[in-house]
Amino acid sequence: MKKKETKTRQKFSLNLMWKQRYLLFMSVPFVIWLIIFKYVPLWGWTMAFQEVKPGSFALPMWERKFVGFDNFIKAFTDRLFGQTMINTIGISILGIAIGTVTSILFALILNELCFTRFKKFTQTVSYLPHFVSWVIIASIAKMLLNDGGAIDTMLNTKLHLMSNNSPAFWIVVCLINVWKEMGWDAIIYLSAMAGIDQGLYEAAKVDGANRLQRIWNVTLPSTKPTIIVLLIMSVGGALNVGMERQMLLSNSIVQDHAMVLSWFAYVRGIGSNNYGLGTAIGMFQSVVGIILLFIANKVAGMMGESKLV
Repeated sequence: MKKKETKTRQKFSLNLMWKQRYLLFMSVPFVIWLIIFKYVPLWGWTMAFQEVKPGSFALPMWERKFVGFDNFIKAFTDRLFGQTMINTIGISILGIAIGTVTSILFALILNELCFTRFKKFTQTVSYLPHFVSWVIIASIAKMLLNDGGAIDTMLNTKLHLMSNNSPAFWIVVCLINVWKEMGWDAIIYLSAMAGIDQGLYEAAKVDGANRLQRIWNVTLPSTKPTIIVLLIMSVGGALNVGMERQMLLSNSIVQDHAMVLSWFAYVRGIGSNNYGLGTAIGMFQSVVGIILLFIANKVAGMMGESKLV
């Protein structure tokens, strides 16, 4: 019986693959791209266990000096590593919390708008900053938030928003990032809301539910699986805080609270011509990210929520 069931399943799988052969054929270029640009570069992780400097960079892998875990030990015992980890985790937690809440709220507001033209215009304007370079965003932010900038001039005071050498700088960075990415992130939530059965809203109306009650009892529960999956993916990328925004928004006063792991890898790796050390820090980021992703996925499954697999 088991052999028959196995053969039946195999036959069904082959038939399904044959029916979807055009879709599978269309996915081939993306699979090739994934292998070339995502998996082949993992070979470079070998540099994390070697002494790789400008003089030895051109040498074949087997001719470079093997140093074991020395690069990891140097990274973990570096005077900047502790504060860098605190900054990375703090900015990540704030970014995930503030970014998720604002994106969901913005999507809910857009979903409830009845004026189609105004809704489309607002959505278009909201996600345009996503395509603007961080160089431009940082320049605008500094003109507005620096000491003596536009906001200080209007309020006739000094708020020290960009020169506050404390975790308050994390909030400023996260709010700027929210302004840049909120509209773009809301697109996924809007797509999930657009797929909700309208009959559920009609049934809620018949039961006497007002607009807020319909949002709370229909829209949010129906969007919950999408929210959970995106949160799991965000947790997996918690240590991958962008180096560009930190470098461009920070200054010498707040650098202690602006340094994140990706920037630390750049400074200690490329900046110090020690590519092995930089690779070790990057490898640490990736491995911890994968572990966090599996943990978040497992926790979501144990709580009976939607998960990735």
